[in-house]
Amino acid sequence: MTDEAKRRINILSFWEKHGLKATLDAFSTKRRTLFLWKATLKKAQGDVEALNPRSKRPRALRRRKWPPLLLAEIKRLRQDHPNLGKEKIFHLLQPWCVQKGLPCPKPATIGNLIKDMGGLRLCPVRLNRNGKTVVRKKAKKSRKPKQFVATHPGHCVALDTVERFIGGNRRYIITFTDLASRFSLAWATLSHASQAAKDFFNLATFLFPFPLQNVLTDNGSEFMKHFDEQLRARHLTHWHTYPKTPKRNAYR
Repeated sequence: MTDEAKRRINILSFWEKHGLKATLDAFSTKRRTLFLWKATLKKAQGDVEALNPRSKRPRALRRRKWPPLLLAEIKRLRQDHPNLGKEKIFHLLQPWCVQKGLPCPKPATIGNLIKDMGGLRLCPVRLNRNGKTVVRKKAKKSRKPKQFVATHPGHCVALDTVERFIGGNRRYIITFTDLASRFSLAWATLSHASQAAKDFFNLATFLFPFPLQNVLTDNGSEFMKHFDEQLRARHLTHWHTYPKTPKRNAYR
């Protein structure tokens, strides 16, 4: 039962106790809405979960209608250039549409058309020593649950890397933050390799006075190989943020 269902059952209880006029004055709810909730609850034989809000998604959705010839050209471009983005497809498609006398969709619309056709995503391929194509399967990465909230120190720590130029020299600053206590550490290094991230993690865990359970990082190369092997050796859960979502690993 959601909070909205609890609110609705409280309003119905108030209506039964104080009457319709007092209920309309006390709550910003229309008369027909009250009768609808009452009928819904009666039909469900008093099951309060029936008052949970339903999806407002329309039953009949508008469908994009574009010439089949245009859709075939977009599919051909994705087959000739695997995983080509919508912006680049737009620049290749525009002169073709002018030549054929067809309207050219904008990049956002091209992205929606690709999604409607199943994504048209092709896995990257590589060649083995015999020259044959070997399909490279995309490895699945574990993500932090959407409803997750760190409740105690060590429940989840977040690591990130910041690049800075100091005095004409490049420095990589690796940060360590506990989401519950906001205990933080930072370490500057010249290396962007996973071995440097592993060394910093060992130092941070030595200074952090609580056992760890989950580690959250982005998809940077410094958090692969040696760093990931260290987490596996310690039986820690390694969560990755989604690509191009830096705010999911932003804490202060």
